[in-house]
Amino acid sequence: MKRLSMLVLAVLVILPALGGCGYNQIQKNEEGVFAAWANVEATYQRRADLIPNLVETVKGYAAHEQETLQSVTTARASVGQTQINPGDLSDPAKMQQFQQAQGALSGALSRLLVVAERYPDLKANQNFLDLQHQLEGTENRINVARQRYNQAVQTFNSFIRSFPNNLTNNFLLHLERKEPFKATAGAETAPAVKF
Repeated sequence: MKRLSMLVLAVLVILPALGGCGYNQIQKNEEGVFAAWANVEATYQRRADLIPNLVETVKGYAAHEQETLQSVTTARASVGQTQINPGDLSDPAKMQQFQQAQGALSGALSRLLVVAERYPDLKANQNFLDLQHQLEGTENRINVARQRYNQAVQTFNSFIRSFPNNLTNNFLLHLERKEPFKATAGAETAPAVKF
């Protein structure tokens, strides 16, 4: 009986102490990072789902642009093979690999849109215009999702590095810093516009 009383007393003392040292908040912040990452993946999935429709629409008008169409298809397939699970968000190499695959797809889509500029019939096609608008909206959603993910990562990383939360993390949780999205190489240079 005395042993049970001591155990209950210990639990009553330890539980409030864990709440005050950031134990619960660290885990809540990590869940926020995972949720933000899921939103990033959802917006990328939306783009990947739209691409086959865009390629099929362009195929009808630009049959001899097979190289461009094939590069879009290949890049989309590569994106499908490069997945990150929430446990990999602390791995810089896997994050970079994911970003490279997404960057290759963005480049292929840009070339596809240039092809569309060459074909007046395609530009006037309502299906193509609808898909182009949806892709534009998707790109905006991806940007917003990335920003929200980076905010969640900043909150998490700052929290586990500040005192006394760093002690809680180092001794109890052992969670690692999460990797934010970084700009791709060359993104700081604006593309040149030539007429």
